[in-house]
Amino acid sequence: MRMTQKPRVAIIGGSLGGLTAALVLRDIGCEVDVYERSATRLHSRGAGIVLHESTERYFVEHNVLDLDEISVAADRCRYFDADGNVTFDGPRPHRFTTWNTLYNALLGCMDEAHYHLGETMTSLDADTARVTFESGRVAEADLVVCADGISSTARQLLSPETETMYAGYIGWRGLAPEADVSPETFDKLLDALTYAGIPESHIVLYACPTPDEANAPGPGNRAVNWVWYRNVDPDDLPALMTDKTGYTHAISLHAGGVQDHYVDALKADAAEAWPDFLAEVVAKTAQPFIQVIIDVTIPRMVYGRTLILGDAAFAARPHAAAGTAKAAEDAWKLRDALVAADFDVDLAVEKWEPTQLQLGRDVIARNQAIGTKYQVTGDWEPGEKFLEFGLHGPGA
Repeated sequence: MRMTQKPRVAIIGGSLGGLTAALVLRDIGCEVDVYERSATRLHSRGAGIVLHESTERYFVEHNVLDLDEISVAADRCRYFDADGNVTFDGPRPHRFTTWNTLYNALLGCMDEAHYHLGETMTSLDADTARVTFESGRVAEADLVVCADGISSTARQLLSPETETMYAGYIGWRGLAPEADVSPETFDKLLDALTYAGIPESHIVLYACPTPDEANAPGPGNRAVNWVWYRNVDPDDLPALMTDKTGYTHAISLHAGGVQDHYVDALKADAAEAWPDFLAEVVAKTAQPFIQVIIDVTIPRMVYGRTLILGDAAFAARPHAAAGTAKAAEDAWKLRDALVAADFDVDLAVEKWEPTQLQLGRDVIARNQAIGTKYQVTGDWEPGEKFLEFGLHGPGA
């Protein structure tokens, strides 16, 4: 459908992928509105994020802010064994931020008059790009972009056959503020992406901004982000994922909601499994939380004049740290496709879908293979190239 004017775009989901899509499409002249189901501005409870090129691209190209304002840089990758001995130490530059920091930076670039909170999608006509919300609002657009995350309503409506597959393990996650850990421990972790592994388990750590700190992430305004992957039998998941109120969560259990006896057991296990400085980080985390590791692979990303991107389409395990980057890349490629098609929406999404489908499948496959190496077969080597972060492959 060739447009006589730039298309109207309705974006479902106001998290990182939705915001990136909104900004890059707005900047090429599209009329963009974002609809977020939360009634208040979003707030993640302590998830660290690796900045990839596609994730930081908006800030760099628009000279919005210096990356030092929103991230902590490290130039090494370092592996330890269970006794605290270094088994690999090599150059590998990364930048690390937090979900809150990145969200607030992106939202700061958005005209909030076009960012609508408290709008829960109830129906979607993919062919006519018409969305109805619980509030009674109706959005009529030329293109609907569904970026509504890992528990996507759009995916349930458009591809109900797509299943969520449990990987067999979970990620315990947390942030330990710099002030709460010893200076020796923080200094040991500051300059590197740190790994340690034991049979059928591994832990990943890096320094990042303190998510609720308004100042730039300098000394005192940083934290250690960690993820400890642990195998859990499917039959044991419901009890573990039942929060203090008795509600059982499917995919994530937020900080403060995990039952105390599980947190106590985790910290006791950390003291047994890891070197003292790594166990200290886990022990000094007041409220660890849980992410169930899953795979979601959608067969299509385009349905009429509606498309699904980011975690809503492909929810990958976190091992390549590519989830946020994948959502951003989907948005940037959509922008390019619309420009190349002279804003013919039908032609643009037709050209956009095959490459993004393939990228999603590749990301899923590589993360599955990395997870198998760490959590099942144990045939990984410290510093192994295949294990490197990257959206388009190891280090890419």
